[in-house]
Amino acid sequence: MRHGKKFNHLGRNAAHRKAMLSNMATSLILHKRIKTTLAKAKALRVFVEPLVTKSKSDTTHQRRTVFSYLQSKEAVSELFGIISEKVASRPGGYTRIIKLGKRLGDSAEMCMIELVDFNEHMLGQKAEAEKASKTTRRSRRVVKKQDETPVSVAPAAKEEIAQEVTDSAAEQTSEENSSDENQEETK
Repeated sequence: MRHGKKFNHLGRNAAHRKAMLSNMATSLILHKRIKTTLAKAKALRVFVEPLVTKSKSDTTHQRRTVFSYLQSKEAVSELFGIISEKVASRPGGYTRIIKLGKRLGDSAEMCMIELVDFNEHMLGQKAEAEKASKTTRRSRRVVKKQDETPVSVAPAAKEEIAQEVTDSAAEQTSEENSSDENQEETK
């Protein structure tokens, strides 16, 4: 009887399920993204997220505990090296499941499970959204060039700037007139 056993058995006995989840977790850690069925991805999320949390504290005990689950030295070194640095500030939710639709052969619900901090495309969109949200349309600042920082302009300075603009415009028109006269003389 299955009293109180709420996790998905995935149609396998305990040893097969443990080996399958270990292999899938190793693949996820090494490749950062794998494609699988939705049920397996949900079971894998429950399996791998505590391991990522353990990798935040790099001790011999934590490494041995994670190795007992993964049975792969490469995956353990990757997890405690690169992945633990990226997820250090994240309080949980290290994986993302993206649904892909149904598989043609047996109509199984397919998905992609990935580590959240390693999807550069999504991180790029997030950075663009932050840039877009920082600019507002209600600001009354004057920006001279892209490299310079925005500067607020006082009302008295506005008159001086307007005077300089009209002076420079007058100089440009006088230079154009003199260049036109020089061209006519040469003809």
